[in-house]
Amino acid sequence: MLPGFAQYSARREGDVVRLEDAKTKTVVSVRPANGNSAFDMRVNDKKVLYTGGRGMSGIPFLAPWANRLDEAAFYANGKKYPFNMGLGNVRPGQNNHPIHGFLMNATQWEVVEAKADAKGAWVTSRLEFYRQPQWMAQFPFAHTIEMTYLLSGGTLEVRVKLVNLSTEPMPVAIGFHPYFQVNDAPRDDWTFGIAARTEWVLNQDKIPTGETRPIEHLLPKPQGGTLKGLSLDHVFADLIRDPSGKATMWVQGKREKIEVAFGNNYKSVVVYSPGGPNNDFICFEPMVGITDAMNLAQKGIYKELQYIPPGQSWQESFWVRPSGY
Repeated sequence: MLPGFAQYSARREGDVVRLEDAKTKTVVSVRPANGNSAFDMRVNDKKVLYTGGRGMSGIPFLAPWANRLDEAAFYANGKKYPFNMGLGNVRPGQNNHPIHGFLMNATQWEVVEAKADAKGAWVTSRLEFYRQPQWMAQFPFAHTIEMTYLLSGGTLEVRVKLVNLSTEPMPVAIGFHPYFQVNDAPRDDWTFGIAARTEWVLNQDKIPTGETRPIEHLLPKPQGGTLKGLSLDHVFADLIRDPSGKATMWVQGKREKIEVAFGNNYKSVVVYSPGGPNNDFICFEPMVGITDAMNLAQKGIYKELQYIPPGQSWQESFWVRPSGY
């Protein structure tokens, strides 16, 4: 039995913070100065997070909105806020659908603390969004973001807290885009579970049309089906939760398994696993709202858009729990 102080450690190595749980042989690596992304997680030196090219790796943070918008603008409190595309920080996306916000590679994160005790190892970093004029020009809601990666008992908690410093309610449409892999079976043999009841039907540009249908229309077996023959980039909601409010998605090979539990303020999941060569991953993306939530709320189509009142905060977590590695 390892003493608590020896089980957990948090170490800074250059621009990387490494969190380690010696008992479960789990190591998480975070690079605060590159979007504050956890870019690597391993158990027994086997990868839990996929690392590929084209920015497809680790756990990217998507803010101030996740996934696509239906135009180069967003709506909040009944007002339209057009983007200044000339600033160059909003990705126009395919067919002029801005995608994934503009903080994915932000260098301005500051580490608040990196510590360990008998219960876990963690790193907390802070981003003062309101200090950046080019960000405020696109999303003029003054706020701060604090993110904590906490490794405890072999499980990684990713906790984010937003504080609204502005004088109006601030819409929350953030998300994460974690890439997961299991190593002991080919991708087409992986089984999966999606804890959702409803699929939002998408148009050809991957924007919800407003139509919904039962998840079984797309996935006859949403719990225990295999990825063979599936190319997924779909939006699901009406998440199925346990008594604590968590909704758990999972993927499994032969023995290796990853469970991803969403806290109650994550109302939607985008599942992305296109298949094909060099795409041996599945993404369970925790989303505060569905794709295009702010604009669909303005149209009266989406009813679950969350706002933070002036001077108040919003907080939620998701948990990554590997087993069988």
